Amino acid sequence: MTHSESDRTDPLAQPEQPSPASGRKAPVPKQKKPGPYHVPPRAQRHGLVIVNTGNGKGKTTAALGVLLRATGRGMRAGMFQFVKSLTTGGEHRAATRLGVEIVSLGDGCTLGQPDTADDAALARAGWAKVCELIVSGEYDVLILDELTLPIKWGWIDSAEVIATLASRPIGTHVVITGRYASQELIDAADLVTEMDVIKHPLREQKVHAQAGVDV
Repeated sequence: MTHSESDRTDPLAQPEQPSPASGRKAPVPKQKKPGPYHVPPRAQRHGLVIVNTGNGKGKTTAALGVLLRATGRGMRAGMFQFVKSLTTGGEHRAATRLGVEIVSLGDGCTLGQPDTADDAALARAGWAKVCELIVSGEYDVLILDELTLPIKWGWIDSAEVIATLASRPIGTHVVITGRYASQELIDAADLVTEMDVIKHPLREQKVHAQAGVDV
């Protein structure tokens, strides 16, 4: 045991830094201050309704960015995908690793199909489940992927969606994605982004969806 250690009265205290030979005080390590961004309690949050719409690629991808960011902040986030049936995409694999819920509620794209009764029923059942989650406040961030399509096709009532969003608990963020967002939904939202197509590898180069970029 050194002399300086034997003179310490508090065994848990940090040992004193020896003075340098020059007689100047030893530099003190800077203490990290908390950053300007933190997650406040629900009552202090401004919950947003965010809509990503338009014909361009990136609507779901942008929503997944919010999902990742919110999870990194320790918020409870989840995504419910209307119409889609894929459960093994890259986002699903990542969500499993992160302990985040991404649930597919559909049976795949039904555009051009002669009979969509089953798909409409799946969408309505999915919406009933999502309604309960929105009202319960179970999630800090809830992403409703492709919800605009069942609304556009008349499977889910637009007025009911808007009323449910308005009744959500304070501080809850909801992200809605999909083409053809109705004007009523746009008016009810706080943030609306329209994705436009300038170039697309499928259109210009006949390059189909690729793992890790598209799925």
